Amino acid sequence: MVVWTRCLLAVALLLAAWGPAVQPVRAQSDVPTQVRRILEKMTPEERVGQLFLVSFKGRQTGPSSPIYDLIVNHHVGGVVLRAANDNFTGPDGTVGDTYQLINGLQKNAWSSSQMELVNTATSSVYTPQFIPLFVGISQDGDGPPYDQILNGLTPLPNQMAIGSTWDPNLAQSVGATLGQELSALGFNLLFGPSLDVLDVVQAETGEDLGTRTFGGDPYWVGEMGKAYISGLHTGSNHRLAVIAKNFPGRGGSDRPPQEEVATVRKSLEQLKQIELAPFFAVTGSAPNEEAKADGLLASHIRYQGFQGNIRATTRPVSFDPAAFEQIMGLPQFQSWRNQGGIVISDDLGSQAVRRFFDPTGQAFDARQVARSAFLAGNDVLYLDNFIASGDADTYTTIVRTLEFFATKYREDVVFAQRVDASVARILTIKLRMYGAFSLEATTPPVDRLGQVGKSQEVVFQVAQRAATLLSPDPTELNVSMPRPPDILDRIVFITETVSQQQCSQCTPQEFFPASALESAVLRLYGPNAGAQVINFKLSSFSFMDLWLLMNGGAPEKTETLAQELKLTDWVVFSFMNTNTARAESQALRQLLAERPDLVRNKRVIVFAFNAPYYLDATDISKLTAYYALYSKQPAFVDMAARLLFQEQTAVGALPVSVSGLGYDLITAMSPDPTQVIPLMIDLKPSESEAGVPAVPTQDQSTPELTPTPEPEPTFKVGDSLPLKTGVIYDHNRHPVPDGTVVRFLFTFGGDSSTVQQIETTTVQGVARAVYRIQSPGLMDIRVTSDPALVSTQLRLDVGAGQAAVVLEITPTSPTTPTVEPTETLTPTPQPTPAAEETSEPPAANAAGWLLAMGLAWGSGFGALYVGRRWLTPRWSLRLGLCVALGGLAAYALLLLVDAPQWRVEGLPFLRLVGFVGIGCLLGAGTAAAWRQLIRQRAQA
Repeated sequence: MVVWTRCLLAVALLLAAWGPAVQPVRAQSDVPTQVRRILEKMTPEERVGQLFLVSFKGRQTGPSSPIYDLIVNHHVGGVVLRAANDNFTGPDGTVGDTYQLINGLQKNAWSSSQMELVNTATSSVYTPQFIPLFVGISQDGDGPPYDQILNGLTPLPNQMAIGSTWDPNLAQSVGATLGQELSALGFNLLFGPSLDVLDVVQAETGEDLGTRTFGGDPYWVGEMGKAYISGLHTGSNHRLAVIAKNFPGRGGSDRPPQEEVATVRKSLEQLKQIELAPFFAVTGSAPNEEAKADGLLASHIRYQGFQGNIRATTRPVSFDPAAFEQIMGLPQFQSWRNQGGIVISDDLGSQAVRRFFDPTGQAFDARQVARSAFLAGNDVLYLDNFIASGDADTYTTIVRTLEFFATKYREDVVFAQRVDASVARILTIKLRMYGAFSLEATTPPVDRLGQVGKSQEVVFQVAQRAATLLSPDPTELNVSMPRPPDILDRIVFITETVSQQQCSQCTPQEFFPASALESAVLRLYGPNAGAQVINFKLSSFSFMDLWLLMNGGAPEKTETLAQELKLTDWVVFSFMNTNTARAESQALRQLLAERPDLVRNKRVIVFAFNAPYYLDATDISKLTAYYALYSKQPAFVDMAARLLFQEQTAVGALPVSVSGLGYDLITAMSPDPTQVIPLMIDLKPSESEAGVPAVPTQDQSTPELTPTPEPEPTFKVGDSLPLKTGVIYDHNRHPVPDGTVVRFLFTFGGDSSTVQQIETTTVQGVARAVYRIQSPGLMDIRVTSDPALVSTQLRLDVGAGQAAVVLEITPTSPTTPTVEPTETLTPTPQPTPAAEETSEPPAANAAGWLLAMGLAWGSGFGALYVGRRWLTPRWSLRLGLCVALGGLAAYALLLLVDAPQWRVEGLPFLRLVGFVGIGCLLGAGTAAAWRQLIRQRAQA
């Protein structure tokens, strides 16, 4: 790898200089030997073919199909599979059919190397080289609309759900699961993860990246991105090329990239601080090879003020050589590029590209578009729905573009050198994945398919750690929602549904039906699981049902919902987002704004199964509780049910700013002012900390000897005093981002007016500094990181020519005063006096009440049953009531006069049974006397 890295450096330098006109292959003389040997045997058509990633319709890959011709005769370097192109089947058999499709595509590439072909440009006969195809996919998580494969794989969450855990280990686990499953199917290229920083949200239109980002802070996006990419590489056994998107960052764009080229007003310096920072983290600044992206997907986005002039606007970076060169010339990208990193253009056939080159939509010169993208600096060109004006189909346009590039290669030496440099990078990545090119290497064992879709545990772990309580805070929640729903409560679930087809001919599937949360509640808390709720008191409706109710829909479609809202105790909304294209997505906000009476005096719970920022402060103030789950996958629905029934608590934290909550991410990630920052001497790590393995003892049963304590370090004038903080935490109790400013403050002789300071920044939450002791005397050291101003204090009293020990002074906490310990006196034991009888009499407690009720009413029903044999129905009813009332009256009397002398020792309920029994007998006697009195009056 190191050898290849050094060799590819020469290629980059050659391109930068544009070099003299030389033979194309000779221009690659410093490329690794294996790459050079393959490249020397490739025709111009084979070389330019490697530059193209193409898509195709359907699943036919036989000799009569267009994709077969593009692979076998035109040597395209790869394909991208998409659900929109009907490349997948479903809902059944998706995994197996996809495996067979990819296997067939690679066999097509291999078969071309087993036959002699005629070069149409030169009429010469040649045998193509077998170079495995890139087989790419975009699989962003959370099912539709951004997952391409909807069935068979583990239902993984989206990136924001992962980001809200703030745990890179979970990001790595999710990446490993996706890498393992995609590589098992035969995919070797992934468009993802997105490293966009969501610093600008479009809550009104829903046209931002939403949950397809890790969050809104560049440092944490980079941290999660590194971990996710590491997982993808290790999970796939390094047979998946990871293409981070959307370079150079479109988190601040205001429209979908496939519809129109967005313009962002930012200079290069601003981009370096925010948008580019996560891409730095996975390229030149990556800590290891696993965390390093293999490529970047260049988005079609342009910048205003890129070079300092706020009135100047670039072309889309993917088509602008000057802007592209300026960005790739940054040290982090330059070193990564020299090591073989590739850049892939985003889709050149998108509506955004067509509108940019011809706003009228009348003409589209596909060949010139491809040429412009390549000359801008892209190594690989992604073509989907790539149709030039006047061409019958994409196949015709792609063939003509390939022929145009091959002709240009033969005619233009400089163009040929650029092609060879890009092909060398492509071959390097493919060799890195497979070692040697063979059909067996590209075909994963079929038995690996049995492991696909079985990693549910990691998804549930993310769901547990991601769930976030947005409003109110936990203390207020205990007041507004003191208990979960119970068996007597009615609950109405209103859900924003999601349905999708895997292909145009596939059966439609409901991925988030109206009954999703109700079904989870019944499964976890219904009659077969504790009976906390019962079926007939739960009902489910869709947001469309609510929208019809709010907008005068037909009574037969809205009457049931209106009636249920009147009777219910709880209203639970499962919310996605607001989108002007879907009127029903506005139903919740419309209800809260126009008809709050429908949910008045009811507990209103909202679960956001998408981004958390679509409700404003007024909306949120009308809710009992507002939770963010971020993802609609089944594990997250189950987590919502557990939150509703207070079985689990929400421990996640928002990874983006939410104006409706007054939550600012920059503030939240600043140091927590309530903490005491630890400050200590930066001693050398012990052997175990430095990674030296401990030597095991021969006999584990032998107790270890107490280690000899190391002497405390001492310092004298002229010594360097190494200092470090402990981990500094932000408001969410996570380590502050790298680069957080920390000040080490030094005061001398007890005079706080004389202060020296060393300013440094954190790395992984810890700051370090070294201070040279210049003179004897008393020195106090503390540290601050605004707004956290309290730290442990170190004191050093250095005498002339003498060494001193550093003392640690623990300060008072900024929030909770530290109580100074005092001497604890041990009292003389005294005999404990007998406790007075203060216990509650058994008759007055819950058990006594239940027993009394049971005896009284049981006796009453017994009297009613027996009386029906000899008395009329009316008098048998009167007898039962008198018996029950007599028992209850006796119980009430017992509560009033429960005297200790009536209690029977060891039988606490005996007097209760006696009193109630006597009362029941007196009640029966009363009924008999009443009947006798009535009969006497009747005879008189």
